[in-house]
Amino acid sequence: MTLKTFRHLLAPLLALACAAAHAGATLDKINERHSLSVGVMLTGLPFGTLDPKTQQPVGYNVELANELGKRLGVPVQTVAVLPPNRVQFLQQGKVDVLIANMQYTEERAQILDYPPTPYEQVGGAAVIRKGAGIHQWADLKGKPVCVSQGSNFIAPLQEQYGAVIKAFRSQSESLLTLRGNGCVAAVHVAPTMRDLLEQAEWADFETPLPSELIPSDSVMWVRKGEHDFQARLDAIIRDWHRSGWLIELGKRTGMEPSAALYALHEKYKDAQALQ
Repeated sequence: MTLKTFRHLLAPLLALACAAAHAGATLDKINERHSLSVGVMLTGLPFGTLDPKTQQPVGYNVELANELGKRLGVPVQTVAVLPPNRVQFLQQGKVDVLIANMQYTEERAQILDYPPTPYEQVGGAAVIRKGAGIHQWADLKGKPVCVSQGSNFIAPLQEQYGAVIKAFRSQSESLLTLRGNGCVAAVHVAPTMRDLLEQAEWADFETPLPSELIPSDSVMWVRKGEHDFQARLDAIIRDWHRSGWLIELGKRTGMEPSAALYALHEKYKDAQALQ
């Protein structure tokens, strides 16, 4: 083997080693700078929004981020992300972890890591103008449906129900298009859609479909190879289930706890408290 060939073969291995070392150092970096950067969605309650009086982020995901910081013993900096950029923000090191309405999918797990214990389970709901004649998910076949770019609802809407997808950079753009009759339905996470319909300006719309679309585990996401950070977050999430704090948080913030969340509390309630 020539020296040139050896160097050619060695280069990818060194790159992987450097990447692994970088990824595994996240906890050290958090402690060194004494802060935790969390990517959150601020596109609507109950998950997150800006308080109109203080202009500070508030909501379910924001409180998860703040409690995570308390458990790690550092202040939290929340960073607003959107579906098209949230993965890039994490991979580029702009945030340490994503709590950003990203349910588990196999595709996402191929490029990111995650604590294996979910903190909730959420499905999709379709907001539809009243009187549109849409009563089942199958009624969306051949009809334009608005979603966010990168949504995990795109595949089932296309493959199972034959909807014609219109994907937008943000949820607000999707909903604006719905109001302008650019689509017959907008599909986003169910808790946000339920909260939306409580507003007077949405009195002409409803969520008439009888079931949520693909209820999936809500997980936090970290960069590939961050096994120490991944394990630390997983221990914290399991302790939240043990204490029932996630159930209390959901009730307090309008994020109605799912049956899966109650089941996780039953699973972990007798575990030893995290020290």
